[in-house]
Amino acid sequence: MKALVYRGPGILKLEERPDPVVIQPTDAVVRLTTISICGTDLHILKGDVPSISSGRILGHEGVGIVEAVGPEVHDFRPGDRVLISLTTSCGRCSYCRKGMPSHCRSGGWILGNSIDGTQAEFVRIPFADNGLHHLVPEIDDEAAVLLSCNFPTSLECGTMAASVNPGDRVAIVGAGPVGLAALITCRLYSPSEVIMVDLNGHRLQTALTLGATHIVNATGPAAVEAVLALTKGEGVDAAIEAVGIPESFELCQLILAPGGRLANVGVHGKPVSLHLESLWSANLTFTTRLVDASTTARLLRMVRSGQIHPGLLITHRFAFGDILGAYDTFANATREKAGKMVVRVSE
Repeated sequence: MKALVYRGPGILKLEERPDPVVIQPTDAVVRLTTISICGTDLHILKGDVPSISSGRILGHEGVGIVEAVGPEVHDFRPGDRVLISLTTSCGRCSYCRKGMPSHCRSGGWILGNSIDGTQAEFVRIPFADNGLHHLVPEIDDEAAVLLSCNFPTSLECGTMAASVNPGDRVAIVGAGPVGLAALITCRLYSPSEVIMVDLNGHRLQTALTLGATHIVNATGPAAVEAVLALTKGEGVDAAIEAVGIPESFELCQLILAPGGRLANVGVHGKPVSLHLESLWSANLTFTTRLVDASTTARLLRMVRSGQIHPGLLITHRFAFGDILGAYDTFANATREKAGKMVVRVSE
């Protein structure tokens, strides 16, 4: 099969690799029809995720058709159309029993990380009964693929971790696909204001069409000043960090009102500063987490009912043979006016 292979920081190659097969009795093999590129994949390419070794097939987002299943897979059969969850979980270990499948002792985020991922023509899915979701015909591939990672991450690590409540003032720092998905999901909780902060004018304009009440095209002290001005000097009740760089984490700290919550979503490859010297008395809450993908079934129902429209984030579509072009477009989002990339692998 053809697969996109990581060969070290800054190096991706489209290579021929052996087709995956069922290894464990709980495995399934899925033929990919549609995949996407996550912001985490860009962090991997920059060398921010050292757990990923040269030779790994990247990707943890995908929709496809089940090709084969092991004898202990009970809920799926060959021919089923499925959504692949980025989180693999055994359902039995101590972390799974605590409700943290993202830290499963045999799984977690392993696709495109410690095992080969979805940016290929076929992928092996461990613990398939827990890692796949049936898709109904009313949900197309493009909407579904954003529910592999993008929307569960924004909802669980962003909106829910920040405890967004009705009437809250919320700032989302980073208007990339996860930040925009956080905008969509936090609006489900009726905040009074959602301020999007970014330096990409196109993405900020998209945020306005998706329901942002204010946009701030600035960074550093200028962004802090703008957010404080919009909140009459009080700051926001919840800040969602959706970039993964020290500057964005710093900004989120500086715009919180007393009692505020900072939910980190971004993948950080460098140390950040936590200013406890000025924040120790501010009654703040900081959260970090991996996505458990426990909300995926709920999100699928919301897509089916028309309550959310993930496809609004898609700006570019590619054939699998041009996936390197998709990476280049995504990595140069300002130049290309890029949001979410969708790559068609097969029919």
